[in-house]
Amino acid sequence: MELLKEKILHDGIVKKGNVLKVDSFLNHCIDVKLYEEIGKEFKRLYNDCEVTKILTIEASGIGIACVTAQFFNYAPVVFAKKSKTSNIGDDFYTSEVASFTHGNTNNIIVSKSYINRNDKVLIIDDFLANGAALEGLIDIINQAGATVVGAGIVIEKGFQPGGKLLREKGVRIESLAVIKSMNDETGEIVFAN
Repeated sequence: MELLKEKILHDGIVKKGNVLKVDSFLNHCIDVKLYEEIGKEFKRLYNDCEVTKILTIEASGIGIACVTAQFFNYAPVVFAKKSKTSNIGDDFYTSEVASFTHGNTNNIIVSKSYINRNDKVLIIDDFLANGAALEGLIDIINQAGATVVGAGIVIEKGFQPGGKLLREKGVRIESLAVIKSMNDETGEIVFAN
């Protein structure tokens, strides 16, 4: 997706530790027009999948998932919470997820009321690096007996193993921008496609 790649090249900042800072347009300050184009592209890619639910993880994936849902006949968006709140009840799916960005582990949870075996679930997330968040979301969908139709990823760090490992397991992953390499000293970003 050329618009996204241009935005990454113009506004993205490469930090030490293979971190790409895109918070000025993607996951802190939001470029809503860009989100709309992202949603349209995910619809084009997954048009034939009869999506009934969109699943993401808090917090950065929520906005992208909500805008994307508009193009899937306003399919309900469910987000996995990173901590149990008093209003979620005791009947939920859970999976352990290690966060690359935050350097910690969370037990993500989704109420059993919101995903069931009849659902065809599209996962939406902002980044794919090591694949832990995606694996956790897939685990939750599998616990529900639902069908994973695929994962729509805004930015994939192609030089990290997550995408390759999950594709080898048969997961359909459509990434809108795949980064081949980044250099924190020069700021250079090279795309795979």
